Amino acid sequence: MKTAEFAPGLKADIFLPAEADGLPTPLPTIIWLHGGAWRVGDRTLAPDLQRYFADRGFAMVSVDYRLSGDAVFPAQLDDVRTAIRWVKEHAAEYGFDPDAIGLWGSSAGGHLAALAAVTADSADVATAVHAVVDGYGAADLLAPDQDVPPTVGLLGGPVQERRDLAIAASPARHVTSSAPPFLILHGGADPLVPASQSVTLFEALADKDVPVTLYVIDGFGHGFFNPVGGEELAGPPIDAGHLEADPHASATVRVHPTSAGDTAKTPPSAAPAASFDLIESFFRTHLTRP
Repeated sequence: MKTAEFAPGLKADIFLPAEADGLPTPLPTIIWLHGGAWRVGDRTLAPDLQRYFADRGFAMVSVDYRLSGDAVFPAQLDDVRTAIRWVKEHAAEYGFDPDAIGLWGSSAGGHLAALAAVTADSADVATAVHAVVDGYGAADLLAPDQDVPPTVGLLGGPVQERRDLAIAASPARHVTSSAPPFLILHGGADPLVPASQSVTLFEALADKDVPVTLYVIDGFGHGFFNPVGGEELAGPPIDAGHLEADPHASATVRVHPTSAGDTAKTPPSAAPAASFDLIESFFRTHLTRP
């Protein structure tokens, strides 16, 4: 692992394949964004990024962003955009492929990954990415279930007093047809961010004809990308380690587009199970050059 500062006070941990022989050059690159309700955590709150997926031929870059106690929105989005630009600018130094960059986020990080991806065109072409995996992130901060302390902290005040900022921070409200492909995973028993948030994002993407797959995983809670011991905050227990421990859980799967050209629910038996292998396959499909 290598560590670099990509902005004042913000660092990135870089994981590269241990064996480079036979791998494509440059490397498809995935930026990891940690969870923690926008108010706790740092780049070290992550799955085993050497295993998932540096040792499978990806460059993995786990980045910090300013927490809500230090700066309110849009500081966090600005930091993610800065990280994307930094990865592209330092592609030759580390072997990153600037034309094959994915975002992968957990909870608050999933929200930021989705938001950065759907707003890239209007912000800066240099922040465009090519695939997104969003794990149980908020999609519409104006929804009643998001009128909670973490959202208040992110916006710097009550949602109804910060409506314009809440709209700006809501990925589902900014989707265009130019958004990259999405894979969204959410626990059906999530006590912190209801799965309806991911449904909202799925439907917004499908409405714009963006390729998107949503898994609502039966019995899973919040934080299942995290390794065991990777709790994000006090309160309801985080479901750390669950995805690794149960890679064959049943799920309701929705896919757009289907072979019939529209959105449909897919029986679990007809789709791969939710797992780290599924995530790798998604990124390999969308980030590997022909």
